[in-house]
Amino acid sequence: MATTAPRLMHAAPLLALALAVTLAGCAGLPDERLAAAALKRGDTGTAEQNFRRLAELGYVNSQVGLADLHMAGGTPQDLEKAERTYRLALDESPRAKARLGKLLARKVNPSQAERLEAAELLNDAFTAGEPSSLLPLVMLYLQYPEDFPAMNVQQRISSWRQQGHSQADLAQILLYRSQGNYDQHLGEIEQICQGLIAEADVCYVELATVYQKRGQADKQKALLQRLMAGYRSAVVSPQRVDAVAQVLADAELGTPDEGKAQQLLETIAPAYPAAWVSLARLLYDYPGLGDIETLLGYLDNGRAAALPRAELLLGRLYYEGKLVPQDPHKAEEHLRKAAPSEPSANYFLGQIYLRGYLGEVYPQQALDHLLSAARNGQINADFALAQMYSQGKGIRPDLVNAFIFSQLALPKNTPQASALARQIEQQLPPTQRSQAEQLLRDERQVRGNAWQAQASLQAQTQ
Repeated sequence: MATTAPRLMHAAPLLALALAVTLAGCAGLPDERLAAAALKRGDTGTAEQNFRRLAELGYVNSQVGLADLHMAGGTPQDLEKAERTYRLALDESPRAKARLGKLLARKVNPSQAERLEAAELLNDAFTAGEPSSLLPLVMLYLQYPEDFPAMNVQQRISSWRQQGHSQADLAQILLYRSQGNYDQHLGEIEQICQGLIAEADVCYVELATVYQKRGQADKQKALLQRLMAGYRSAVVSPQRVDAVAQVLADAELGTPDEGKAQQLLETIAPAYPAAWVSLARLLYDYPGLGDIETLLGYLDNGRAAALPRAELLLGRLYYEGKLVPQDPHKAEEHLRKAAPSEPSANYFLGQIYLRGYLGEVYPQQALDHLLSAARNGQINADFALAQMYSQGKGIRPDLVNAFIFSQLALPKNTPQASALARQIEQQLPPTQRSQAEQLLRDERQVRGNAWQAQASLQAQTQ
C-alpha cells in the first residue's frame, strides 16, 4: 500500500482535469467539440477561443486546429503563426507534419532548407498514415528535381500504386501533366478517375477534361449531372464545380460550352463568392454571355467578399481599356490590392511603370514587379525583363541579365521570344557567356521547375 497512495495522489489532478473537460459544456471550459461545432457553422471566433485555450494546455489536436485557423487567414502574419503552432505538435501528430510540410512547400520561393524539410515532413506523415501528404510530396519532387537528384519519380509512384495507395494514382496523373504527355494517357486517366471519383472529387475535373478533349458530350452530360447532385448533397465542394466550369469554358481543351459553364457558376455563386469572379472572367472571355454592367456587377460581388482575383480583373480592365475606358491610375489602384497574392497583377503593374502610363517611367518599380511576377510563373514577365535589359528601358543595358530572362522566356514559344533570345545570344560577348549561363542555372534553381504542373493540379494538394 506504500506505493499505491502516491500514484492515486498523482492521478487526482488528471482525473479532475478529465472531469472538467467532460463537463465543459456546463462549466464554460474550452472544448474541442464546441470548437468543431463552431467551425461547422462558420463561427471562427468561438472555434479559435476554444482551440487556443486547449492548445495552451498542450492538447495536440487543438494545436493543429488553431494552426489550421491561422492558415485560413492567409496573411504573412497568419502563416507565421500557423508555422509556429504546427511545430508545437510535430512530435505527436502526423497531421501536424502533413500540414506544416504543405505550408513550407507552398511558400513563395521557399529556401532549399525549407523544401528539404517539407519533403521529410510529408514523407513521414504519409508513412504514418496521412495519405493527403503524397501529392504535395510528389509536387516537390517535380518542382525542385535538383533537391532530389537520386529520386526517380515514376519509379516511386509505380511502387506506391503497387502497394494500393489511391493517392498514387492521382500522382500518376500529376506526373503526366508535368511531362506534357497527358493526352497520350486519356484512357488510363479516365479509368483511374472513374474508380476514385467517390473518394477524390478532383476526379470530376480530370474526367471533364478527358471528355472535353475527346468531344464526348453524352459522358460529359452524365458527369455534370452527378457533379451537381453531389454539390446539392454537400458531397462535392463548390471549388470543384468552379474548376469544372473552367474546363468547360477552356477553348484549348476542345469545343467550349461557355453557356453550361455560366449555368454552373451561377448556381454556386450565392454561397461561394469566388464564383462571382469566375463569372466575370467568363464574360470577359465570352462577351456574348452578358454586357459590361453584368460583368462589373459580378466583380462588385467579388470585391465585397475581399477577393484579390476581383481586384486583379478590374485592374486589368482599366489597364487594357477594351470594355471600359482606359484609366492607368484606377488600374494601378486595383492591381496593387491584388499583387500580394496574384502574380499576374505584378506583371501588369510592371508594364504600367515600364511604359510610363502614369506620366513617366518608373524603372525600379517596373523591375521589382516584373521580377516578382516572373519568379511566380508569369513567363510574359520574363520576356518583358529581357526586353528591358536588352534595350535599356529606363535602366543601363545588361546583356547578361537580358540573356538570362530571354532564355527563361523561350517556353513562351512565340516568334518574338525566339527572335529576341537569338538576338541577345549573338550580342553577348564570349567572355560573359560562362557567367551568364551560371546565373541562368542559379535563377532556374531559385524558381524550381514544373510551373505547369503546379498550376494545373494545385487544387489537388489542398
